[in-house]
Amino acid sequence: MNSQREAIRDARALGLPKMLLLGLQHMFAMFGATILVPILVNGYFEGEGLSVQVTLMCAGVGTLFFHLCTRLKVPAFLGSSFAFLGGFEAVARLDTGIFAGMTMGEKLPYACGGVVVAGALYLVLALLIKAIGVRKVMRFLPPVVTGPIIICIGLSLAPTAISNASSNWLLAVIALVTIIVFNIWGKGMFKIIPILMGVIISYAAALILNAAGMTNADGSAILSFASVGAASWVGLPPFELCKFDITAILVMAPIALATMMEHIGDISAISATTGENFIEDPGLHRTLVGDGIATSLAGLVCGPANTTYGENTGVLELSRVYDPRVIRLAAVYAIILSFVPKISEIIASMPSAIIGGISFMLYGMISAIGVRNVVENHVDFTKSRNLIIAAVIMVCALGFSSGLTFNVGGTDITLTGLAIAAIAGILLNALLPGNDYVFGADKAGDQSRGIDMRPTKK
Repeated sequence: MNSQREAIRDARALGLPKMLLLGLQHMFAMFGATILVPILVNGYFEGEGLSVQVTLMCAGVGTLFFHLCTRLKVPAFLGSSFAFLGGFEAVARLDTGIFAGMTMGEKLPYACGGVVVAGALYLVLALLIKAIGVRKVMRFLPPVVTGPIIICIGLSLAPTAISNASSNWLLAVIALVTIIVFNIWGKGMFKIIPILMGVIISYAAALILNAAGMTNADGSAILSFASVGAASWVGLPPFELCKFDITAILVMAPIALATMMEHIGDISAISATTGENFIEDPGLHRTLVGDGIATSLAGLVCGPANTTYGENTGVLELSRVYDPRVIRLAAVYAIILSFVPKISEIIASMPSAIIGGISFMLYGMISAIGVRNVVENHVDFTKSRNLIIAAVIMVCALGFSSGLTFNVGGTDITLTGLAIAAIAGILLNALLPGNDYVFGADKAGDQSRGIDMRPTKK
């Protein structure tokens, strides 16, 4: 589409067929990244992790709920958050207190309980912003704190990517190269969906290699379709209620610092793309409430945390159709797909090597985006306070690899390295003199506040 043409704010003028196609385009933009989260989490929980069906349902329902909370004004899609991957992996590795002797499937509801609490923190931030204003609140959450935390989220996951990729390096490299090619040289819609293209092309390669009789490095078959054949075409998503434990909450909740900043950055980016100030109307407090409750509702039924998707902002920029109705159509498509178990099983049959190749790029990209967060917000590392804050955050996050376990009232509580880093970073930023960050002073920088996978314009 011609990027110079006039923006369309009411897609009904295009007619229903075109509206349906535009909604489908938004669904493709979110699909690859959204389903990748449960696939990766299933790897951490040895096949007993998140459901693709539940994930799609939570993305669709969460998006519709967000639109209700924002008075149907903001054209944002809520998909699965990559920021919580490190938290899920940390909960899967817990073996102290009540987690000692638990199966992976028994641990998952506790991780999702932490997601519920993380979503509730959005409501706290929304209330604070409503009460005292965004600039005063954001002084406690500057890029010098959130940037290094995002960097550490990606680095902490790096060994998992290598482990998965090593099962079949050929497939891993095909997935990795495909993502790079579409991300750098892709045109139009293909530039928006590099992860989805990586999945499709590497899966096609796996089909060919499997048919040719090739195996993984350990001699196992590349693909197995036993569960696909047994799956029905129509079925309810396998919902499960979450559970709560203070250790899991302390693992997951601090990650909300990164996703809340991502939310603010994405709302700023959507405002810049559409030429409307959504931070003022319907208000940042309303968008945070919508995102937070959608995340808590997803965690409640053992779905992944939601987050506003920069990928769909890229589609807005590409199509210049800014009507939120089109986003709501994509949400309806996601809900419909959640009732098709056979599609979920096909997705679940993806070889771990492909997952490794994709996460090879993804985890590194998360860390690189943390670096971009720091650079584009002009964090001055000639100042000792900023060096100290970043240094302490990174050593805490990566150094406390097994966390810190202590006993309170007869209950074992484990703080992960990321939780320790978040607490230390916020405290140091509040106590050390010289904090000169002002939200809104650099609008371009404020649009890069979280884990946003949207490719930039050349």
